[in-house]
Amino acid sequence: MREPISPTLRAVSDAVLAVAAELSVDEVLQRLVDSSRELAGARYAALGIPDDAGGFRTFLVSGMSDELVASMGPLPRTHGMLGAMLQTREPYLTEDLHADPRFKGWWPVQHPDMRSFLGVPIAAGGRVIGAFYLTEKLDGRRFEDGDRELIELLAAHAAIAITNARLYERSRELSVLSERNRLALELHDVVSQKLFSLNLAAETAATLLERDPAQAAAQLDRVRQLTRESLSELRALILGLRPADLTRDGLTGALAKEVEMLRRVHSIEIDLDVDPALPPRVGSDRDAAVLRIAQEALHNAVRHAAARHVTVALSGCAGEPVLTIADDGVGFDPRDPALRSRRLGLTSMEERARELGGRLDVRSSTPGGTTITLTLPAGAAAAPR
Repeated sequence: MREPISPTLRAVSDAVLAVAAELSVDEVLQRLVDSSRELAGARYAALGIPDDAGGFRTFLVSGMSDELVASMGPLPRTHGMLGAMLQTREPYLTEDLHADPRFKGWWPVQHPDMRSFLGVPIAAGGRVIGAFYLTEKLDGRRFEDGDRELIELLAAHAAIAITNARLYERSRELSVLSERNRLALELHDVVSQKLFSLNLAAETAATLLERDPAQAAAQLDRVRQLTRESLSELRALILGLRPADLTRDGLTGALAKEVEMLRRVHSIEIDLDVDPALPPRVGSDRDAAVLRIAQEALHNAVRHAAARHVTVALSGCAGEPVLTIADDGVGFDPRDPALRSRRLGLTSMEERARELGGRLDVRSSTPGGTTITLTLPAGAAAAPR
């Protein structure tokens, strides 16, 4: 008679199968976090993926309410024990987290007290790409080697999920680049065909010189005008499809190229309005951060909001640069703690705004769309990242 599957084995199996299921990456990772807490008998669990800039690209928790997570403010940085688990491939167990000298740094007032701790790095390709953090063993004892082995098994499968997510992001970037190149080639063909047609028309007009010089001259003037207009327009489009380069294009040029690319790749109506009074560039650090915020907001409008029309405006108000991105999409509730704790795009934009010494205002409703406004102090520079 077949023995029943143990709850532990079933939990591991469910978590592993989730990696291969048709779920979003966040859903897969959240299931792994929930399973890690259940398997190790922990009160709290988290999974962190660093952004290589001193913060976390993803930080998912289990065992805390959305309201509690939201009350603790911005995402933690990769310091203290959180950072320590990203510097080694070796797991770490302790009965008292506070006694470890690496326990320091970020700890909001609202954060629950934590003592017993199990940290398990997530490694892939010879480097650490994330970590599981489990605290407060429910039975009051310390985490054991059996707990560590189970979480190490989950960490191996979490590495697969994270690697697959990064491959997907990379493939999307390559798809956009490929689309840029394809459109540039098509436009190049259009230039050649258009100029050939205009040249042919010019030769035809030349044959009229002897029979009707006045008509031929008028036709030639028209051909010359069309040639200049067409060449200028198509050259601008081709250059606009080149990847944005802040050093070469400045912030306004980079924004224009990003908007043009999204228009063509996604067939969406995007209006761009740049105040001509703004200086062409105001510092590469700040420009880079502003461009990243704009890209994140545009990505949300195109990918998640199902918007049909987006407006992008970069202006100066009393010397303070203001970036506004508005869409007519489905909208959302910016105060929703679940969204704040699980989707990092909005939080990432807010953190970048703070680092610039500015503020990010988000207004959204369903229906009604979303408006994101970034206001910066004159001459602000981004903090090093």
